[in-house]
Amino acid sequence: MTTADTSATHPRPRPQPQPQPQPQARAVRLGPRSVTALVLVSATGAAGFAWPLFAGPGSQVSAHAQDAPWLFAGLLVLLVAVVAATISESGLGPKAVAMLGVLAATGAALRPIGAGTAGIEPMFFLMVLSGRVLGPGFGYVLGSVTMFASALLTGGVGPWMPFQMLAMGWFTMGAGLLPGPDRLRGRAELLMLAAYGFLAAFAYGTVMNLAGWPFMDALASNIAFDPHAALPANLARFVTYCLATSLGWDLGRAVVTVVLTLTLGTTLLKALRRATRRAAFESPVTFDPH
Repeated sequence: MTTADTSATHPRPRPQPQPQPQPQARAVRLGPRSVTALVLVSATGAAGFAWPLFAGPGSQVSAHAQDAPWLFAGLLVLLVAVVAATISESGLGPKAVAMLGVLAATGAALRPIGAGTAGIEPMFFLMVLSGRVLGPGFGYVLGSVTMFASALLTGGVGPWMPFQMLAMGWFTMGAGLLPGPDRLRGRAELLMLAAYGFLAAFAYGTVMNLAGWPFMDALASNIAFDPHAALPANLARFVTYCLATSLGWDLGRAVVTVVLTLTLGTTLLKALRRATRRAAFESPVTFDPH
C-alpha cells in the first residue's frame, strides 16, 4: 500500500500578514512656508536669548534693555506669522482649532496650580503628551498659545512673555519630533517621554535664565553677567547662576513631569489618540448631493 499525497487537496494554511499600524493623523502639518517662518522666529529668539554670551566685551546691557519693547513686538509679529503660515498651508479646520483651544485652556489653567511652589508645574506634562500625539506643528502652536493664554490669566504679560512663548513652543514641538510616533507604544514610549520631559524641563529653565540673567546688577553679585568679561568667564558665571538660583525649581518641574507622565501618561495618550482618530483631521469633507 502507498500513502496518498493529500497536500494538493488539503493545502497547509499560510500565515496571515500582521496589520501594519496606521500613521498617526496630524492636526497641523508643517509646509515650506511655515517651516521658513518657524526657522526665522526660532533664529530671532535664539539671538534674543544668547546675545550676551557672544556680544563684544564693550557691550552695554542697558542698550538692550531699551530695545526690549521692540524685541517684544517683533517676536509677537513673527509668532503670528508662524501661526498664519501654518493655518494657510495645512488648512487648519474647526476641529483642530477646537482641540487647540481646549488643550491651550487646560494648560493655561494648570500653570497657576503650583506657581511659586518648588517648580510644581503640571502643564509641562500635558504639553509633552500633546506634542507627542499631535505632532511638531501642532505642538509648536499649542505651546506658544498656551503660554500666551496663561500669561493673560496670571497677569504675567511683559517683555519676557515672547521668550516664554518661544521656549514653550520649542519644548512642545520637541516632543512631536521624538522617534516612533506611529509604532512605539507601551512602557517604552512612556519611558522615552518621561526622559524627554525631565531633560526638556531643565532646558526650558536654562534658556529662560538667559532672558533675565544679563539684567542683574553686576556689582551686586559675582555670578551676574559682566559685559567686559570674555565668553568663558561669562559661561562660568551663568552656570553658577543657574545652580544657585534655579536648580531647585527646574528639578521640581522635571520630577513632576516624570511622575505625571509615568502615572497618567497611558490614560492621556489613549484619550488624545482616540480624539485624534475621531476628529479625522486629514479626511476630506464631502457633502451628499441628495
